[in-house]
Amino acid sequence: MTFQNIPGTFDILPDAYDAGGAMVYGSAAWRHVEATVRDVMRRFGFQEIRTPVFEPTDLVARGVGGTTDIVQKEMFAFTKGSTDYVLRPEITAPVMRSYLQHHLAQRGGTQKLYYIGPCFRAERPQRGRFRQFHQFGTETLGTDDPRADAETIACMVAVYDAFGITGTRLRINTLGDAESRPRYREALRAHLAPHADQLSETSRRRLDTNPLRILDTKSPDEQTLLEDAPLLIDYVDDASRAHYETVKALLTSLDIDFVEDPRLVRGLDYYTQTAFELESDDLGAQSALAGGGRYDGLAEAVGSKQAVPAVGFAAGFERLFLALEAQQVALPDRPDPAAFLVALGEEAERWVFAAAHRLRKAGLAVGLDVRGRSLKAQMKEANRQNARTAVIVGKDELAAQAAQVKDMETGEQCSVPFDELAEALKRSEV
Repeated sequence: MTFQNIPGTFDILPDAYDAGGAMVYGSAAWRHVEATVRDVMRRFGFQEIRTPVFEPTDLVARGVGGTTDIVQKEMFAFTKGSTDYVLRPEITAPVMRSYLQHHLAQRGGTQKLYYIGPCFRAERPQRGRFRQFHQFGTETLGTDDPRADAETIACMVAVYDAFGITGTRLRINTLGDAESRPRYREALRAHLAPHADQLSETSRRRLDTNPLRILDTKSPDEQTLLEDAPLLIDYVDDASRAHYETVKALLTSLDIDFVEDPRLVRGLDYYTQTAFELESDDLGAQSALAGGGRYDGLAEAVGSKQAVPAVGFAAGFERLFLALEAQQVALPDRPDPAAFLVALGEEAERWVFAAAHRLRKAGLAVGLDVRGRSLKAQMKEANRQNARTAVIVGKDELAAQAAQVKDMETGEQCSVPFDELAEALKRSEV
């Protein structure tokens, strides 16, 4: 019996490979992308937080919303003893749980946190959407200032700018506060109810539970029904409208272009006020690269006695890779060793094995043969590993206490004393 990875998941290998028509990049590319994201977070002053990959089911249900597809259809849930658990489908609710549990507000000031990690959803795998996917994002907790909204959006945009991705489109909207949204919800329900027979089964269910989710529809017929639907902005209170206008002005001051989309809503129930998405046409119909918004009511939804104003965004690495691939952005292959040590004879093999350890302790990436192969085979292996230099040691080199160092690109070769080898190889890394 040969086991294979579960559909909707993938292995990240040292080399890139094709997984049924989808490119899976190698681990060096993943490290590069993650490092780039971390550098942007550093520049914006966000600190990393890591939460468990499974959480109490009730936390996710309360945080995400009981009427969402995630809770109703897409959770990997299990029971152990008397407790229900779920593999986290997103990370905002777990971050809020951690913020409250560990009293992070007592650290003082606004808490600016970022995360990188896997999430899980039991949905049908498709291009850029997996059952286990990898997410990054930020959460700014403890302020309702519109500057936090604008900074979050700026950070999100900066990530994609850092990769040189062009042609993105930022859509923004306001969802209003917790008091104004119910008024709009009823107005939208009243508009769509007479046309219920023209809605899909999913949209009919949403008409009863959360009609705002119908605004997300991709059905052309339902989009036609929505053309004359009331707009959320017309039901927003004055304070929310002022907040939204300030966010737009701040984005304009940062030269961040945006498109106002009065029908933009977020897929999770905890959002209020500002909502936004970053899109790329390179991704096809599922065009979202990243998205987020303000969620001032989440803390109370998960048990806090006090509201915690908060704003954040989330993005998927898999969709980022699709955009990088579409725009032919070069990503690093597996790291190349500075040198490959070639041994000729048993005595040289012993010397090379010990020398490799010394050179690695000095900070160098060094390869060597551990199969006792011929000179030709070892040089071929050095070439396969893209080593910059080959360090050749045999009986004569041991007697002279100097190795033959060959530049694998130019073919030039010179003798280097053993005690100068580390410094010579470090110079070749530059």
